[in-house]
Amino acid sequence: MINTASGYSSPAKVVSKMSIPRNLRFLQRKVILTQWGQNAAFSSRSLPMNTVILFVPQQEAWVVERFGKFNRILEPGLNFIFPIVDKVKYVQSLKEVASEVPEQAAVTSDNVTLGLDGVLYTKVFDPYKCSYNVENAEFAIKKMAQTTMRSEIGKITLDTVFRERETLNVNIVDAINKASEPWGISCLRYEIRDMTLPLRINEAMQMQVEAERKKRASILESEGIREADINVAEGKKRAKILNSEAFQTEQINIANGEARAIQLMAEAKAKAVTQVAEAIGQQNGMNAVGYSIAEQYVDAFGKLAKTNNTMILPANPGDVGGMVAQAMTVYKNLSNLEQIKSETAGSTKKHTQNITFDPES
Repeated sequence: MINTASGYSSPAKVVSKMSIPRNLRFLQRKVILTQWGQNAAFSSRSLPMNTVILFVPQQEAWVVERFGKFNRILEPGLNFIFPIVDKVKYVQSLKEVASEVPEQAAVTSDNVTLGLDGVLYTKVFDPYKCSYNVENAEFAIKKMAQTTMRSEIGKITLDTVFRERETLNVNIVDAINKASEPWGISCLRYEIRDMTLPLRINEAMQMQVEAERKKRASILESEGIREADINVAEGKKRAKILNSEAFQTEQINIANGEARAIQLMAEAKAKAVTQVAEAIGQQNGMNAVGYSIAEQYVDAFGKLAKTNNTMILPANPGDVGGMVAQAMTVYKNLSNLEQIKSETAGSTKKHTQNITFDPES
């Protein structure tokens, strides 16, 4: 007996290995891996044994064959099958499955090579078709997604790929659903995960992005300068308008003040003249007038040659009495003229009232 502790096998194990040809062992291993790969995508676990009484989990469909021919699909819950003659051939998961689509190269319509990979979300809606209409459903659906993605990418440009990524995903899903309907598999969503660009294209896009950002920065700066100039101009315009309105209001107030002052001065002079006239009519009124004229005459001579060098003097400036007498004579003549005018106007009015008008004459 060979010592197993030293790493050697027993004679029985050596004989058992030698009794099975190496090629048969390889084929057996390949068949097992193939069967596992067929059920790996949409199967929740390995094939169950025929124990007559079977409990099918929720969201699973067990395909039963009898004598190697399809018999029925076990629903979730308690099920009974015949031993030996019945066999659970496929276990299909009815849940939504996410499968990773490997990266592949695709050429756009403007001859740019892209490296794309994605995630595919599928669900089995017919376990019978999924079991018997396709060999290795996972492999088939992934290859269909890759070929469809290459076909859709070839129809659009590089800029459209970035701009209409959602539309591209929808088109890929529609194309996969048309092809996978006989397989009993429905494609729910497809999402492009990573997108790899060539180095030169990536550098060119970076330069384009930088140029676009510089352009936007220049535009924003120019718009800011324009807005600032407009605001300054509007401020100056508004300031001038306010200044003009303030000046206008000031001039109006000054004019109103001057008019009011002139009016008050006129009223004061009128009262003064009235009081003077009343004073003249009283006793010794003419003497008061003569005294006022003499006083003004003396005051006027006192201010001569103070404002300018030109002076106009009467023939006899020292004769104050003669000057007063002359002023009183002028005043009397003016008073007599006003009296004559008033009397003439009164007689004319009286004569006009005495005239009668006869229509028959």
